[in-house]
Amino acid sequence: MTAPATTDTPPVEPPVTSSGDRRPAGRYGALALTAAVVVGLLLGYAGGLLTPTLTRPGDGSAEAGFARDMSTHHAQAVEMGLIAFDRGTDPEVRQIGGDIATGQQGEIGTMQTWLRSWGLDPTGSQPRMAWMPDGATKVENGLMPGMATPEEMAKLRVAQGRELDVLFLQMMIKHHLGGIHMIQGILDAGGDDDVRTVAQTMKNTQQTDLTNLQNALKRLGG
Repeated sequence: MTAPATTDTPPVEPPVTSSGDRRPAGRYGALALTAAVVVGLLLGYAGGLLTPTLTRPGDGSAEAGFARDMSTHHAQAVEMGLIAFDRGTDPEVRQIGGDIATGQQGEIGTMQTWLRSWGLDPTGSQPRMAWMPDGATKVENGLMPGMATPEEMAKLRVAQGRELDVLFLQMMIKHHLGGIHMIQGILDAGGDDDVRTVAQTMKNTQQTDLTNLQNALKRLGG
């Protein structure tokens, strides 16, 4: 099953590198990061297959809504991360970009496998964020919390040098803050234990990423 892509973005250049273990990005090439993204996706699918099937969330459940919406949210982060890794000039920015791209691609695989194991389609009939009590108020122009607009993504795609580094950091901080809000929503909703366990890991990872992103932005004077 193919993870959903953002509606505002054309395909990104073939991924670059990183194994997702926080080692320096400069040690890897484009083929290495491509392989890492694919491996992350496969591991994500494998993780999702371990989800218990005794009780399966329904089509209108919070779990299904979260899996669908967060897959789309993650897809934009993957594109942003690959842009930073591919064309960023600061080594730490490139490393963070590669790590986010590989990590979130794997999580997309997990969420898509949940939906498949529950017998659900990757897209549902509910509006974006309908699974959260305050979800409808958080969607702006069809974009979920923290997501970049088509204009912002276009600007990131053509940015160069330090401008690209700083822009990526600023956009990813906003993206992660919105993502954490959504993750907290599924944690508050309760429900499937496996979903909550993975969601808590997502939250912890994104909070660590936020610290690194904010420190890098401060160092670059952005």
